[in-house]
Amino acid sequence: MVFIDAAGLDHQALNQKIREAPEDTLIENCLGQRFIGAGTCDKTIEIHGIPGNALGAYLNGSHLSVKGNAQDAVGDTMNNGSIIVYGSIGDAAGYAMRGGKIYVKGNAGYRAGIHMKAYQDKKPVMVIGGRAGSFLGEYQAGGLIAVLNLEKPSEKCVGYFPCTGMHGGKVFLRSDCHDVVFPEQVSARPASPADLEEIEPYVREFCMLFGYSFDQVLEGPFTVVTPDSKNPYKQLYTAGV
Repeated sequence: MVFIDAAGLDHQALNQKIREAPEDTLIENCLGQRFIGAGTCDKTIEIHGIPGNALGAYLNGSHLSVKGNAQDAVGDTMNNGSIIVYGSIGDAAGYAMRGGKIYVKGNAGYRAGIHMKAYQDKKPVMVIGGRAGSFLGEYQAGGLIAVLNLEKPSEKCVGYFPCTGMHGGKVFLRSDCHDVVFPEQVSARPASPADLEEIEPYVREFCMLFGYSFDQVLEGPFTVVTPDSKNPYKQLYTAGV
């Protein structure tokens, strides 16, 4: 494993060292450097500290883990690979991601999963162990988001306006969601056994990573949210000529 001390390095110098490393990389003293692992396809990178915005942007198969928190735009437009965060993350995680997995032990900020989409045989997955901020799954077009609400289950698992503009994919919330207001264009219902089978492998992997009991987590209750239409705002569009 190649050791990189990020203290005093700007994001360009740090990422150059990562690209040149011939084997797995351990980064110490990370403090806000952006774009770590961006576009890489064959790296395993462990980060100690707090990476800056766009961690794993355009990721194409590498595996990143953060032993702490991460900032905004984690996994922006990622295509494949995995990002594992042992703390919490900022806003707009998984923006337009079309493949790969993001696992977060803690909370996520606003607009997690915005514009998430599936692509050919790729199905992006994001599992958030705590709660998510407002606009979760905004304009979601594919993939799967699960919010497990494990840290403070007495609080709402998601903020305001979840799934606004959603027209594909699924969102699973570990809650009965009696206190959540959804837009008219989506359907929210108790998860069925078949629904739970769909998220089982991802919840199991999450629990193995972060030390939770799989059986207790999967007991739920879970609410599944899906779009009512593939075009939720069709009434606002003009007819084609």
